[in-house]
Amino acid sequence: MNGRNRVGRRAYPSHPLRHRRNVGGERGQAMVELAMVLPILAVLLFGVIQFGIVFNNYLTLTDATRAGARAGAVARNSSNPAGATSTAVQTSASDLNQSNLSVSVNSTWAPGSNVTVTATYPYSINLLGWVIASGNLQSQTTERVE
Repeated sequence: MNGRNRVGRRAYPSHPLRHRRNVGGERGQAMVELAMVLPILAVLLFGVIQFGIVFNNYLTLTDATRAGARAGAVARNSSNPAGATSTAVQTSASDLNQSNLSVSVNSTWAPGSNVTVTATYPYSINLLGWVIASGNLQSQTTERVE
C-alpha cells in the first residue's frame, strides 16, 4: 500500500509532535517535587553530620579516659598522680575544647586498688538554629593501680 488504510486516511498520525505535548508538562512537575523534597533531604543530611560530630566527640572522650586511667595506673609513685592522670586525659582529648572538658579522678593509689577516671563533655545537636538535643557526654574507665 502507499501508506493509506482502507478508508483513505494515513495509517500514522498527521502531526508527529502531537504526542509530545504531554511530555513537556512533566518537566515542571519534577521541579516542584525537587523543591518539596530538597529541604527535607538537606535537614536529614545536616542531622547526620551533627550526629557524626557528637559521636566523634564521644569516641575521643572514651579514648581520653582510657589513656588517663592507664596513666593513673602507673603513676602511683609520682608526686601528684591525680594531676598526671588529668593531664593525660586532657592531652589525649586535644581535639575537644579544653575549657568544656571536665575530668575527675578517684583512687587511693595503693597497689592493687582501682583508679577510676570520669570525663564529661557537653554536646548540642543544632539543625537550622533549633536545638534538637543537648546534654553531657560521659565516659568512665577503671583500671587497677600497679
